[in-house]
Amino acid sequence: RSARTQASACQVTLAPKRAPWSGLVAKSAGERAAGGRVGVLGHAATQALGRARFCFFRILASRAPAPGVKRKRIGVMLSMPGDMTDVSGLIARAQQAEAAGFKSTWLPQVSGVDAMMTLALAGRETNTIELGTSVVPTYPRHPTVMAGQALTVQAASNGRFALGIGLSHKIAIENGLGLDYSKPIKHTREYLTILNTLLAQERVEFAGDLYRVNSQIVVTGATKPPVLVAALGPDMLKLCGKLADGTVTWMGGLNYLRDVAVPTMTAAALEAGRPSPRFVAMVPVLVTNDVAKGREIINETFKVYGQLPSYRAALDRGGAATPADVAIIGSEEEVETQVRAYANVGVTDLAAAIPARADANPEAAYEVFAALAKSF
Repeated sequence: RSARTQASACQVTLAPKRAPWSGLVAKSAGERAAGGRVGVLGHAATQALGRARFCFFRILASRAPAPGVKRKRIGVMLSMPGDMTDVSGLIARAQQAEAAGFKSTWLPQVSGVDAMMTLALAGRETNTIELGTSVVPTYPRHPTVMAGQALTVQAASNGRFALGIGLSHKIAIENGLGLDYSKPIKHTREYLTILNTLLAQERVEFAGDLYRVNSQIVVTGATKPPVLVAALGPDMLKLCGKLADGTVTWMGGLNYLRDVAVPTMTAAALEAGRPSPRFVAMVPVLVTNDVAKGREIINETFKVYGQLPSYRAALDRGGAATPADVAIIGSEEEVETQVRAYANVGVTDLAAAIPARADANPEAAYEVFAALAKSF
């Protein structure tokens, strides 16, 4: 049928109430998620959809990458710090992301909801989408606890779990928990050495300066999940290239990824005889024709990240002054071009962080990135 006829038959599914992108998400009648609240678009809105977005998404979803352009997995953040969505709402978002065509969905561990437990539950309600943490702080969880939880999520999700871990921040670990944050590199080296062995369900006999472990974790039906470390500085990237399966970056734009993260970690992995690492780039995204206003929204929403030392250093290494400088902002066509640029610098996965603000038009970003997820 023509685009206009297709659009006339189009209906809308309202996203779950607590979703940050709550609002209208275009779906055909045959693609409606079970249990969604459905209403028919008004005539004017239907015409606009048929003439503009429907055509864009249809063409985009069927387009093959240009010769020489690398494919990339596109995912979406389930939540961001400050979001108070409950466990049921997060599971519903994972189901929605899978139905929309996203390849992965990611959940950070902050105070409150336990990210790994939530993803284990989501694993029972989804079938194909990868479920990852982005990230779980290492200091509060002994490697044996982390391994047992991770293997349980892996078993619950039938092998679709990616364990993203990180140091967190000095202010959170020392000021908030009263733990020593003075040796982050040594802590990470010992932690990963123990964790990798435990995740392989082998016995660990380790005596280091920070950890002494003699233990084994066995979870029937679980395979070793990929371990992705939030490594931002050169020394941490080198270490994790040798001991981890990849990295999860935040506030690291194209310049930082191209000039620092990808070459540093890739070289370290090669030297250690390991496979090429995964590079999961968490990126603030906003679809708009008013780029100046979009930049303002991104800077207001993610202001705190430009002030935390580790993220400030990543911004500086990439020559970025503000969070907006490392965001994907623009029209649908401009956003597609920017996303493809990430693939060309070696990024393997992109996780869209959509601002949960009405003036950010989160529904538009969700639709565009879902379409991109299908086209890559």
